[in-house]
Amino acid sequence: MNEVLLRSLTPSVLGILVRRGADFAAAEDAVQDALVEAVRVWPADPPRDPKGWLVTVAWRRFLDATRSDSARRRREDLVDEEPAPGHGPAVDDTLQLYFLCAHPSLTPSSAVALTLRAVGGLTTRQIAQAYLVPEATMAQRISRAKRTVSGVRFDQPGDVATVLHVLYLVFNEGYSGDVDLSAQAIRLTRQLAAAIDHPEAAGLLALMLLHHARRAARTAPDGSLVPLAEQDRGRWDTESIAEGVGILQAALARDRLGEFQAQAAIAALHADAPTTEETDWVQIVEWYDELARLTDSPVVRLNRAVAVGEADGPRAGLAALVALDDSLPRHAAVAAYLHERDGDPTTAARLYAEAAQKAPNLAERDHLTRQAARLNARRCR
Repeated sequence: MNEVLLRSLTPSVLGILVRRGADFAAAEDAVQDALVEAVRVWPADPPRDPKGWLVTVAWRRFLDATRSDSARRRREDLVDEEPAPGHGPAVDDTLQLYFLCAHPSLTPSSAVALTLRAVGGLTTRQIAQAYLVPEATMAQRISRAKRTVSGVRFDQPGDVATVLHVLYLVFNEGYSGDVDLSAQAIRLTRQLAAAIDHPEAAGLLALMLLHHARRAARTAPDGSLVPLAEQDRGRWDTESIAEGVGILQAALARDRLGEFQAQAAIAALHADAPTTEETDWVQIVEWYDELARLTDSPVVRLNRAVAVGEADGPRAGLAALVALDDSLPRHAAVAAYLHERDGDPTTAARLYAEAAQKAPNLAERDHLTRQAARLNARRCR
């Protein structure tokens, strides 16, 4: 079963159902039912046209779910409109669906959560991790969003800022795992940046391109993570870097700075440096200051502490870390790195081991465990 294929087809199938008159909550339920059926049926009998198959099954599930005496005549009309088996429409409705999910009746945070779950294909746990909230809290937020839009006609698209945040979070999830998810986010952001005059759309596209350019160097042949300082920069995609830098420069020239442009500026400084030692860390700290002013994000301040440690020394980085909540994701990993650079391998090893226990994925956990083992082995010599 090709999970990536199912995930890539979900937004388009969902969009077709919504355009045919299904309210969003019912359409999403029908699509999820069709996906479950695909997992059951396809391994033994794969369809020639996966998208057409999903549309047909999802539409039938929607009709079954809405069947009632009071809706009998409307149901008969809908049955006449049922798409015939065969090739589904070739139109890509995904970006439009992102906008439709960012509905004015929802708060921005609820719209983002709903879109990530229904269109982006992320799990409730993945979304909760992105928002630094318990999984149960996020599940309730998504359920409330579904109830809010149940029966609402999706003819009032939401705002650009919400869609940009959704695309950003989808890309981040793909960047840490599924390459196809990242590629989809880049494709949709490129469409958006071409369609509207918005510096932050351009900034987000530049950020994605600059990060994606380093993907080939981020993992070793055995799948283990390769930290930025140890990456083979010859494997970075120079064409993507050049495109990202060009897009960023044009956006910054408009003097309407936003958080995605600031993040892209940081990524561009990393991409421009031949080595870690030659990185302009002072300027990176300055950009983190701008980013913190724009977002007031604790995660931004955590990343800033790393940059301060590189620019002004590890003790300055540790001092910047003191003001932050030590329950932040990756706080222990940052503290471990700074303590190691400050010549305290015992504390660093303990913190690496602690960070490994909290790691959000297997690759990161293994990397942190190896870091702890390396320092412990050095102490035992």
